[in-house]
Amino acid sequence: MTEEHKIEERNPGQRQLTVRVLAMPADTNPSGHIFGGWLMSQVDIAGSIIACQIADARVATVAVHDFQFEKPVHVGDLVSCYAEIERTGRTSIRVRVEVFAERDRNPHTVGRVAVASITYVGLDEDSRPKVLKK
Repeated sequence: MTEEHKIEERNPGQRQLTVRVLAMPADTNPSGHIFGGWLMSQVDIAGSIIACQIADARVATVAVHDFQFEKPVHVGDLVSCYAEIERTGRTSIRVRVEVFAERDRNPHTVGRVAVASITYVGLDEDSRPKVLKK
């Protein structure tokens, strides 16, 4: 197997599968790969799901600390985003999201394609930062 096509552990540690989506032709850039902005959107959604669970409220994205595109995503790839809490503050939650792509609808061809670290802030009913419960 090539480096790109080796099987990777799917859910080690505290990671949660929060988004799983099929990359479609409408999501491509001019070079035929999946547009990076589309992938960033999926990652933001994935991170917000776990942040909402921790905040027990709506959240807003306040910072993207790191976003690394490691390999291209192709049309037809099954994209899976795994999120885990990196740390929590008084009102904020920092989430790490790892993105894997299954090539050619073959579960033996899963490889990591991106990783990100994003901070969300919990919001109260007036859209102001909410103090998180410990």
